[in-house]
Amino acid sequence: MMVPTNCKAHVNIPLCIEVRMKNCSTIKPRIPNPDYFSKPVSLEETVKTIRGYVIHISEEALQRSSDEWGKNNDTEVNLIVSRLKDTFFRVSSSLDTKGNDPNMSGPILLGQSVLGVWLGEKEVHNLSKPVQLRFINTNQSENGICVYWNLENGKGNWSTDGCKTIINNRDFVCSCNHLSFFAVLINPEIPEVSHIAHLSYISYVGSALSIAFTALMIVMFLCQRKKQSEHSVVIHVQLSGSLFLLHISFLCSVWFSEKIDSGCQALGLLLHWCLLATFTWTAIEGFHLYLLLVRVFNIYIKRYLLKLSLVAWGVPTITVMICGVTKVYGKYTFYKDKENSTITPLCWISTQTVSYITVNGYLGLVMLFNMVMLGVVLVKMRRLRSQAVQFKDHRRRAWKEWVSVLGLCCVLGVPWVLAFSTYGPLSLPSLYVFTILNSFQGVYMFFWFLTLTCKARKEEHISSKGTIQASFNSNDEIVTTR
Repeated sequence: MMVPTNCKAHVNIPLCIEVRMKNCSTIKPRIPNPDYFSKPVSLEETVKTIRGYVIHISEEALQRSSDEWGKNNDTEVNLIVSRLKDTFFRVSSSLDTKGNDPNMSGPILLGQSVLGVWLGEKEVHNLSKPVQLRFINTNQSENGICVYWNLENGKGNWSTDGCKTIINNRDFVCSCNHLSFFAVLINPEIPEVSHIAHLSYISYVGSALSIAFTALMIVMFLCQRKKQSEHSVVIHVQLSGSLFLLHISFLCSVWFSEKIDSGCQALGLLLHWCLLATFTWTAIEGFHLYLLLVRVFNIYIKRYLLKLSLVAWGVPTITVMICGVTKVYGKYTFYKDKENSTITPLCWISTQTVSYITVNGYLGLVMLFNMVMLGVVLVKMRRLRSQAVQFKDHRRRAWKEWVSVLGLCCVLGVPWVLAFSTYGPLSLPSLYVFTILNSFQGVYMFFWFLTLTCKARKEEHISSKGTIQASFNSNDEIVTTR
C-alpha cells in the first residue's frame, strides 16, 4: 500500500496516484511489493493479480487503451494493479454512503482497501464489454455494492455509475465499463435488490392510497363543517392535510428526480417542508392531548387554532428557507441494482449533517414528547378502569380502549419511532413494518376521523333524543295538571 513520494503532499492523492501509475513500467521493483502488480497484456485474458484479486480484461479494453494495439501481433499493453488504503479516499461531500470509518455504523469498504486498475496510458471508459474484477474469499455475510472513485471536478466521491454487482459464492464480481479505483462497499443497512423493489412498491401504493383517503377526509370535513368544530377534529384535519402534501411531494420527488438540478432542488425543499410540517402537527396532537388530559380546567387560549397553525406551518417554512439558502437540496440515490438502474432516486437533502439535525433530531424530540403523552393516556385509562365498580361488558369496554389507543398511536405518529430501529440485525423487518405503517398513515387517519365523526353523530342523536323526551314529559305534566 505504498504511495509515490511525490503524491504524499499532493492535494488530490488519488488523482496523483492514477497519473503516476499510468506511466509505470512493467519492470519489477527490486524489493517485491505485495500490493503492487504489473504485467504486459496482449490478448483478452483473465489475470490473477495481487492478494487473490482476479481481473478479466476484455479485447475492447485493450483496443481502447492503445492506438497501436491490433496493428501488430506483438503489441502489448501494461496492466497495472495497486492496492491502497481507504484512508486516501475520504469523501469531500455527503453521499449515499456514510464514509469509510470502520467505527461508524454505516457502510465500510471491504477489507478497508481500494484496488486501482489501469491499462496503458489512455483513458478506458464507456466499454460495451466491461472489465470484470473478482474480490474473492470475502467471507462476508453483509450486502455489498461495487463502487469506483469518481475524480470529476477535482474532488472525489464514491459512485456506482457504469458498474454492476454480482455475488457468486460469496465473491463480489464487479463488472464495470471503465477503469479506475474500485472497491466493494459493505453496507448492512442495504437489503437485497428484491427487498428494495418490494419496499418501493409498498411506498408507492401506500402513498397513493394515503393521498386519496386524506383528500376524501378533507372534503368530508369541509362538507360537514359547522361554524364551531371541535379543536381536536380541526387538528386531525390539519395533520391529514400535511400528510396529503407529504405523500404528493414524495411521489413527485421520486418520479421527477431525473429532471434538471433546479427542479430537483425545489422538490427536495418541498418534501423537506412537508415532512417537517407533518412532524410539527404530530407534536401539536400530543400538546393538545396534554391540555385535554392534564390541564382539564382553564385551558382557554385566545385564537388557539390560529396560533397552532402559525407554529405548525411557520417553523418548517423558516427551516427550509435557511436550508435552501445553503443549497443542501439535490438528488439522493438510495441504491443501484445489478442492472445499474437506480432504485428509489429521490430529490432530498444531499448533506447528511443537515438531514440528521433537521429530520432525525427533530423527529426524536417529537417522538419523545408524544410517547410521554401516550404513557399519560395509558395511566389515565388504567385509573378509570380501577375506579369503576361494575362493567356490564368487560370485553366490549376493553375493545373500545384498545381501539382508542391504536387511534392515538396513529395521530401521535408512534410508527415513526421505527425509523430509529432500521439499523442492525432487525433492520429489514423494521424497514417493512416502518414502510407499511407510515406509507398507509393517511388511510389510518381517515378511519380514525370516520370513527370520531360517527361517535359525535351518535352522541348528538342521543342528546337530541333526550331533549325531545324531556320536552314530551314536561308537556304531559302540564296536561295532567290541568
